[in-house]
Amino acid sequence: MKKTILTTLAVFCIAILAMSQEPEVVKEAFKPNGKPIIRVFSNAHTTFSDGTSTSAFEVTRVYLGYEHHFSQEFSGTVIYDVADPGNLGVKDSNGKVAIPSLQMTAYLKNAFLNYKHENLSVNFGMMPTTQFKVQEDFWGNRYLAKVFQDEYGFASSADLGASAAYKFSDIFSADVAITNGEGYKKLQADNKFKTAVGLTVNPIKELTIRGLADFMGKDSTQITYAGFVGYKASKFALGAEYNYQKNNKMISDNNFFGTSFYGSVNISKKTKFFARYDDLQSNTPSGKTADWNLGKDGKLLLAGFEYAPTSGIKLSPNFRYWNPANGSKANISTVMLNCEIKF
Repeated sequence: MKKTILTTLAVFCIAILAMSQEPEVVKEAFKPNGKPIIRVFSNAHTTFSDGTSTSAFEVTRVYLGYEHHFSQEFSGTVIYDVADPGNLGVKDSNGKVAIPSLQMTAYLKNAFLNYKHENLSVNFGMMPTTQFKVQEDFWGNRYLAKVFQDEYGFASSADLGASAAYKFSDIFSADVAITNGEGYKKLQADNKFKTAVGLTVNPIKELTIRGLADFMGKDSTQITYAGFVGYKASKFALGAEYNYQKNNKMISDNNFFGTSFYGSVNISKKTKFFARYDDLQSNTPSGKTADWNLGKDGKLLLAGFEYAPTSGIKLSPNFRYWNPANGSKANISTVMLNCEIKF
């Protein structure tokens, strides 16, 4: 009897131990993989200014590319930016579009290698810059308008160089980048480089605080300071940023600065209301009688709705109002219907 009890107890203990063991996870061997990148921005609009109006249909930009993962740590991305030369900022010395005979022009925007391991991420090549990536992701409406720094020429969204980002914890992360400083449209070989250092803090999941500083050149060093605060909840989002740049394009005493406020309210899973306000200003250099950037300074008001009928498609009827700082220029009002198609 005693032997039977001992045997039963032994079997029971073995069963308990077997059930307590975690099942062994069989890891599948990594298989190289990739995916195409296709984004299309288009719109229909009517612009009113000084008693006249103009209307047009446009395909303003197309991103064509491919992302490939060579291993769990290494990946590569190539993206071409196809746009109207005016949208790409290709202008001659007189400020006019340099290639007016072409409807669309292609530029290599990204061609970079990424290494990612745990909390470290490193990019090398023609890569996205760190200048305003956090703000752009928070704004989330690139197909409607660029964020402040990109829209007004404080920095480029892509450049040739190297960057590294490290997430120290769920609260704190930092990044540093050394780039050519010319953007992805001008690949000059010179001894001028831009160095940028950024810090991002998330005290709570919904709140993002970001600060960045960069500098470029030795004589009349161009220096940029940028600060951003954003709060994103399930039903709404609010963001604010301030940007200041000293010695724009390394021209002494050409400083400009400004604020941008934007927010959105989710009306339903497919619909949201958004609004944005920009205020761009510049200084009057010593010995001058007017602000050096007066022709481009001004205030922007943008508001509208976004409807996403299905994944990959966004439609947005919106209104824009531009109030130039130069009082001799007329205000510009635009009614638009924007569309983004993402494959």
